[in-house]
Amino acid sequence: MAIILVPYHLDERLPDRDLPLPPHLDVTAVTEDLSGGDVWGRLGGLYTSVSREVARAARTGSVPVVVSGDCTVSLATMAGLQQAGIDPGIVWFDAHGDVQTLETTASGYVGGMPLRIIVGYRPELISQRIGLRPIAEDRAVLVDARDLDPPEAEYLAGSAIRRSGVADLTGDTLPPGPLVLHLDLDVIDSGELPGLRFPVPGGPTADEVLAAARRVLDTGRVAAIDVACTWHPGGADPTGLRARLLAELAASH
Repeated sequence: MAIILVPYHLDERLPDRDLPLPPHLDVTAVTEDLSGGDVWGRLGGLYTSVSREVARAARTGSVPVVVSGDCTVSLATMAGLQQAGIDPGIVWFDAHGDVQTLETTASGYVGGMPLRIIVGYRPELISQRIGLRPIAEDRAVLVDARDLDPPEAEYLAGSAIRRSGVADLTGDTLPPGPLVLHLDLDVIDSGELPGLRFPVPGGPTADEVLAAARRVLDTGRVAAIDVACTWHPGGADPTGLRARLLAELAASH
């Protein structure tokens, strides 16, 4: 078991215990001095360290579980596996598409771009800094993505990225070879998981998401799990759902 904690939302350091992993786990936390430079440089420094930890774990035969406050850490997870000689596809659970670009985004939010970067968008921004090689679009499966901006919908309509609902996801939907299982927990209906940064109603339940994740894990091809805890920092967890999700996902491999 290799649990890698990256306690950041982009370059924002999150409060301790904002990502409530079970206390009995052996966790490696990755932190860096992120002062100075632009956001891509700051994230490049952090993700170089994260990718190194992922590669170290993968080389020992472990399935690293990377837990962070955003989806962009997936870039480091992918790069780390590639450094370890693994060439993975990706299964991307998210309420959003995460296929924005600097040219199409209305908000400028970097966290809305990682899947697009993984499939080859502007490698000079960060991919080249961390040694991430792009994957072919047809090696990515986007699960749910019920809230798309018009530029994302237009891109996906002409893209080879595969699409699936949570309930419809099966082994037949997945690309061949090793996989990164990426779960942005905002894929869960916002009425069940309050406090999300970008809540979207009308989604699947937590149990439905966990069941679909297990179907991916049951293939035996998951090389890493990437969990994005995209809720506002410092919020309460009155039902214990946040902690339960992380406990189940950390133990699932």
